[in-house]
Amino acid sequence: MTTELISNEWLNDLLLFGIYLVSSLVLLYLGKWVFRLTKPQIKVPLELVEKDNLAFSFAYIGYFAGLLLAVGSAIYGESNGLWIDLEDMAIFGILAIILLNLSSLIIDKINLRKFSIWKEITEDENVGMGIIEGANFLASGLIIFGAITGETDSLIFGIYTAVAYWAIAQIIIVATTALYDRFTPYSLHDEIEKDNNAAGVAFAGLIIALANLIRHGLMGDFESWDDTLIEVAYETGIGLVVLPVIRTLVDRILLPGRKLSDEIAGQDKPNVGAGLIEALAYVGGSVLIIWCI
Repeated sequence: MTTELISNEWLNDLLLFGIYLVSSLVLLYLGKWVFRLTKPQIKVPLELVEKDNLAFSFAYIGYFAGLLLAVGSAIYGESNGLWIDLEDMAIFGILAIILLNLSSLIIDKINLRKFSIWKEITEDENVGMGIIEGANFLASGLIIFGAITGETDSLIFGIYTAVAYWAIAQIIIVATTALYDRFTPYSLHDEIEKDNNAAGVAFAGLIIALANLIRHGLMGDFESWDDTLIEVAYETGIGLVVLPVIRTLVDRILLPGRKLSDEIAGQDKPNVGAGLIEALAYVGGSVLIIWCI
């Protein structure tokens, strides 16, 4: 009798696993369709297969990495029953896809508005720009994951809080981009437009690090607006203070006698390795901050 009960439970769990997996794959396919719908000028097979466009590959892979996190936010956590779970997956999965694609529009029209991101990626095959766009998608996926996970009083209120938190996070990233561009000894726009891959990698690391901190501040059940906003402000504020310090320490330890900024934008051939070191300083710093809080 016990063996039969265990067998039935195992079969039931396997069936539920299959349903959730298929539902997730449907949402991923929908995300792929929305990407193509919102960017009709881009021929994905042409960029990936015919042109072997590495810049587009970075951006496209970043989109699906962010999409995976965004879709995952709809199924993360304890089950509320199959039908309720499927309803949440459909609603929040579609919402996540919409927000993810809106984030691409924001970085194109606001953060890096001096040129067309997708022109740089598809026509100029600017790898640094592709890395930034891919990182932006991944960062947005992290933010959406934090905004959607957790319990709220109702479905409508859950949608409302998710959109509001996502919008606040976008404002933070826009402001941080402006600060970064102002305080670095080089112009981010100019370096990216010059196909400086090192500058693109370094900035991509900052975007992901900041999103990771925002995600951690947003995660958990909703208690009040004040509690969540204070937590996000607290962790983001610490990040804005500590991450530059960590970056400076990494600069001194890993590149003694050299400056990361000079290696990234102060020579004829930008040092992509230096850009990776700066990106690691930001991402690793965000992980350390989360662990220490």
